[in-house]
Amino acid sequence: MISENRFEQQIRALEPWQQMLFASALSERMFLNFALFSRLMNFGDLDKMRNLLNSIWEEQTQRGTKVNYEVQLNHVEDNIVDLDEYDMFGAIPARDAMMALFSTCILKLEQESDEAVAVSNLSYDTIGAYVEFAEADDQMSDEELVRLINMHDLMLDEDSFQEELLERLSGTSFKPALVEAVRELAQNQGVSNIGISDEE
Repeated sequence: MISENRFEQQIRALEPWQQMLFASALSERMFLNFALFSRLMNFGDLDKMRNLLNSIWEEQTQRGTKVNYEVQLNHVEDNIVDLDEYDMFGAIPARDAMMALFSTCILKLEQESDEAVAVSNLSYDTIGAYVEFAEADDQMSDEELVRLINMHDLMLDEDSFQEELLERLSGTSFKPALVEAVRELAQNQGVSNIGISDEE
């Protein structure tokens, strides 16, 4: 439902290591959506995906071990939910979370800014789908639906989150402490981009 990404130019202007941190942060914030679905439906390999995301963070501090992204892409792909197999809303944010992680791995391999923009868009798309599912009704016009989504607290919170990320990353030099600070921000006190907490 988002016609354009207002942060796209800023994302593209980041250096590759900054884009990687940006994508990792959004993937982290979306990960709980996959974790909840995985536990409820006994789907995929949650521990392997959690360990991969942890390793991606650790590698970026330049203190962790190197990640073999080509090998990991296959593992992530195995954990992308097929929506044809699950007739429930939770499959959508779970799929989006793994697609974000997939794009983050591709970003590391190819250093294409399109992948960082894609992760940003995925997070917005997840929120848009959730708001439509949870709060829209059949009587709404397209314009009303767009307004509902764009002005929703979750969408405004996402704007603030991505804006703060970009402010922290733009024009900064690399420091391991920056990676750790961004990781803590992305963990969002255990709440995902659509308001799912780890306690659920």
